[in-house]
Amino acid sequence: MFPLSNLRFKVDDAIIAALMKTYIILPTYNEAQNLDPMVNQLRGLALPDPHILIIDDNSQDGTGAIADRLREQHPNCIAVLHRAGKLGLGTAYVTGFRWAIEQGADYIIQMDCDFSHSPSYLPQFISRVNEYDVVVGSRYVPGGKLDPRWSGWRYFLSKWANSVWVRFILGTQVQDATAGFKCWHRRALERIPLESVRSNGYVFQVEMAYLCEKLGMRILEWPIYFEDRRIGKSKMTVPVKLEAAWRVLEIRLHHGALKHSARVESQRV
Repeated sequence: MFPLSNLRFKVDDAIIAALMKTYIILPTYNEAQNLDPMVNQLRGLALPDPHILIIDDNSQDGTGAIADRLREQHPNCIAVLHRAGKLGLGTAYVTGFRWAIEQGADYIIQMDCDFSHSPSYLPQFISRVNEYDVVVGSRYVPGGKLDPRWSGWRYFLSKWANSVWVRFILGTQVQDATAGFKCWHRRALERIPLESVRSNGYVFQVEMAYLCEKLGMRILEWPIYFEDRRIGKSKMTVPVKLEAAWRVLEIRLHHGALKHSARVESQRV
């Protein structure tokens, strides 16, 4: 016979899930061909009370107008923030995080709009984030994969940055410190002093990963397939990667040493 206590537990979980709010932060710059299909896929997922914030940095290809049209079509679940120029990935996410928390978000998603981060992973992330502080879509844990179209040089730079440089300078445990695909529980972002985050480029991901470990958070790395962008030109150039590498030193000087109190695990698939 099925125990009543188990039934009550399952019902309570269902009630709690129904009351949760999910906010997805989508920074955009020249993503006119990707934005509409990305929003359609996100809206088609079984997520608890999903909301989308599009933060556009004055795109020159009409992305901002598409974002406004989507907001007009779905005013209850889509919001748009237009910024005056290309102000950077880090400030876009910090702005989005603060806004989502103010709106009462329980789960906050950060992801790219170019489909290198597949929306299909989000229900799995959310199914585990209550047990952790953040779930990270990781390319470098067992089961994670990179697009085979990546050049050997691009793969080397990314792997070296994560497995050698970042871990040597910062002493982090996470395998994919540069990952930009994450599901945060609001309690995690409330603990991070966002005003102290200095990084504004792609090294922003490293700084946030470092702060998670420094604060002793529970981190789950979920293996993903990282597909190269389907449409448009990558903004992650070699000079951008090299700049990010030396800025890792600034993170170490600014925030101090780790105490290794974080719990970092990887999902087996």
